[in-house]
Amino acid sequence: MFLIKLLILGASGSMGRLISKLALDDNEIQVVAACDVSNIGQPLENLTGTIDPNKLMIRDINDLQKIINDTAPDVAADFSIAKATEKNCLICIKNKIRCVIGTTGLTQEFLDEFEKLIIEYESPAVISSNMATGVNIFFKMVSILTAYLEDWDIEIIEAHHHRKVDAPSGTALTLGNIIGDTIGSDFNEIAKYGRDLGPNKRIVGAKNEIGVHSIRAGDIVGDHIVLYAGTGERIEFKHQAHSRNCFASGAITAIKFIANAQENKIYSTREVLGL
Repeated sequence: MFLIKLLILGASGSMGRLISKLALDDNEIQVVAACDVSNIGQPLENLTGTIDPNKLMIRDINDLQKIINDTAPDVAADFSIAKATEKNCLICIKNKIRCVIGTTGLTQEFLDEFEKLIIEYESPAVISSNMATGVNIFFKMVSILTAYLEDWDIEIIEAHHHRKVDAPSGTALTLGNIIGDTIGSDFNEIAKYGRDLGPNKRIVGAKNEIGVHSIRAGDIVGDHIVLYAGTGERIEFKHQAHSRNCFASGAITAIKFIANAQENKIYSTREVLGL
């Protein structure tokens, strides 16, 4: 049986640990290396709480090229921070390693360069702000609802734990772009982030303005609400993540998908799931 040789970037992080755990328990995946800037030299299984038959140690991400040379991975999974992803995934793609990226806050400059390298090195990738199955069905349903409610006010409200470094969330921005595309408006031009009194009062109608609001508190895993408000009524469409396991499971699905993908491009999770 063909085993997918997996390199995990940011293995010490919350998502890195969960993906490592699921990958170690999956009989279609062989974790060949796990890297980070912390816990270097520590056994991977100590971070995951699961048995690692290969007894891998966390390696220094600064030695990424040597690690790639030593282990020849097929796929790299990166759910770290934007600054690290933009450096390390360029190294991976130049070594013809297919990437699964769940990091948010990536610059357009990086995405443009990365897409060119995918074609040059014939190594497709999955990039998604949220790989949970339910969220991607949520995306699909939002596009359907919005088509019927484009004359209403539409607001996006998202909540995450207080350690999250970017705001609004990548998922909220994806929702905004889906809504904008559906109503024929450029989300970047009509988005209104947060609100106060005076001149920032709402301009009525989604085609004129989409409000985006971020909450950072406690240990909230991830809540997203799309609020549709008309005259005398409203609809609140909501997704809640109870744990990060839904994101990690989606990442494993994406790893298996990209290992066999034929077209050299950036795939979304909706494409991975056939939505």
